[in-house]
Amino acid sequence: MADTRLRVGVVGAGMIAQVEHIPNLLHLSDRFELVGVADPSAHVRAEITGRYGVPGFATAGDLLLQSLDALVVAVPDPLHAATVLAGLEAGLHVFCEKPLCYTDADAAEIAAARDRAGTIVQVGYMKRFDPNYQAALEYLPDGGQGLRYLSVEVSDPDSWPFVAHRPLVRPDDVPAELIADTRARQHAQAAEALGIAVDGDNLRGYTEPLMSGAVHVVNAGHGMLDRMGIVTGPVLDGKIFAGGEGASGSVSLLEGRALWHLVQVLVPGVAWYRERYTLHFDDRVVELEFPSPYLNNQQTSLRVRRSDGLRLDTVHVQAGYEEAFVRELEGFWGSVVRGDEPRNTVEDAVRDARLLTEIARHAVGVG
Repeated sequence: MADTRLRVGVVGAGMIAQVEHIPNLLHLSDRFELVGVADPSAHVRAEITGRYGVPGFATAGDLLLQSLDALVVAVPDPLHAATVLAGLEAGLHVFCEKPLCYTDADAAEIAAARDRAGTIVQVGYMKRFDPNYQAALEYLPDGGQGLRYLSVEVSDPDSWPFVAHRPLVRPDDVPAELIADTRARQHAQAAEALGIAVDGDNLRGYTEPLMSGAVHVVNAGHGMLDRMGIVTGPVLDGKIFAGGEGASGSVSLLEGRALWHLVQVLVPGVAWYRERYTLHFDDRVVELEFPSPYLNNQQTSLRVRRSDGLRLDTVHVQAGYEEAFVRELEGFWGSVVRGDEPRNTVEDAVRDARLLTEIARHAVGVG
């Protein structure tokens, strides 16, 4: 590719696109040329065009008629698979927000289309690109020697405290039939993945705190376990609680010698976010704590504790303030243009979704 700038289009101009992807693509103007943004909301399209001078399109099909190299997919979760497939069928490289999809069938179709097109598909797990996440991997022993327990706790008010200062435009004019179609797709895809039709708290618990929230936790956890050469064992339990706004699960590690427990809960009335990973070993405790993802260039906290008798030494690691949302786009560009090893592939996303689906199956009584 003579010109190393990628001509890119964005499908879906909701919060994540407005707050992160569109400004970041424009910031990375040496790597990307933002050709246009597609969204069914005329209000949102007008705001994006007025603010950035970027052409707006009513549908993904209209955007795909432009001359593009790559597509950023940021539509609602149940529309991910179809939009990714449309991009691949047009011969484009695709960056898709998480989750890639709910079902194994959709994942297999995406992988096959990617292989036919010979293009890159990267899923938007930005935490793998966080400088202190990458530094934490250096403190994890080969083989997971001495690992006893991996705990992850996320307390999330949703995004409102962290985007209130942003010029965010709500899509208040989306046609009702499109909203109804998206909901119908969500019901159908969840039923196919779980093997049982779910609604109410169970549907919300699966699609929101698990597949939309804890999917980041599972991907980051898998990255840590991969670094140590540990393969996850069976899911031991799963719970959906707090009216579908909380979910938890436990996974066996090292043939039952260690446990991975995760919990994600919405706490809507407290303007505070915490996402804490703690790995307990025989001889060290490694703790990683992320700030809200929407507070850009805020440093993730990494602490490593060891003892020599009664002496406790705590190392506070500071690996930098680089923004993970920017670094993941740089990584996507590097995979496409330089042939760098892709990070967060279709296969990674399949593994994450399968584990979360098994947790949800336990929670709804079919696991």
